[in-house]
Amino acid sequence: MTFEQFALARLPSLLRYAVVLTGDRDLGQDVVQEVLARAQVRWKRISDADSPEAYVRRMVLNEYLSWRRSWAVRHIHAAGERLIELDDARGGVRDHADGVVEADALWHRLSALGRKQRAVLVLRYYEQLDDDAIADLLGCAPATVRSHASRALQILRLDQQSEQRVHAEERS
Repeated sequence: MTFEQFALARLPSLLRYAVVLTGDRDLGQDVVQEVLARAQVRWKRISDADSPEAYVRRMVLNEYLSWRRSWAVRHIHAAGERLIELDDARGGVRDHADGVVEADALWHRLSALGRKQRAVLVLRYYEQLDDDAIADLLGCAPATVRSHASRALQILRLDQQSEQRVHAEERS
């Protein structure tokens, strides 16, 4: 497979993956663009790998984890429509506004996580990888992956509980 064929076939999947990792469509596109530019130069070596797609996905993950544009990393904008654009179908259709509010709240809570914690959650729940595979991608021990996941989920739960308290106080 040539690089052009690979890029045409896998670009939408790589973009979705990067957007879920970064929480921002533009930043995700920047990450994928950087990775594909580097992959094109190294395509001969990448195409000889067992799974070129897995290799490029790891490049996307590494680029996200080492992203140097501090403004973009610190300012992940919540936009509920982004989850809907990513085909986040949750079964029956409710009021569209409720879905947008929930998605916005989720993006807001996710933006509070550290990059590795967020990467662990994306790799676990979006990419459906087990702890050993995530540890291999991140270059750490499986126990560290579980620790990142535990802390991230705890932060998300605490944020959700505080939001629920605020909404309850507003109603009374």
